[in-house]
Amino acid sequence: MSSKSNNSNSSGNSGSSSKDYTVTGSGTNSQGNHYCNREYSSGSGYHYSNTDGSYYYSNPNGSTYHNSGSGSSTYTTPSGHVVKK
Repeated sequence: MSSKSNNSNSSGNSGSSSKDYTVTGSGTNSQGNHYCNREYSSGSGYHYSNTDGSYYYSNPNGSTYHNSGSGSSTYTTPSGHVVKK
């Protein structure tokens, strides 16, 4: 899943070959959890990371990735196939 390894630069603009999205909004909620909305050429997605170490990605193709922060993860393909590790 390519969005898992993407890094955003300080301006949020696509400038490097390893990043294929623009950050359109981000912040931290009252519990200290971070989120960012991302715009890709193929649509929009978002990412959040929690203070407990867990994180989640929703991608424009409909796939999702959740990491529990404690060793387990779940990837759901655009067609709905679930892969757990």
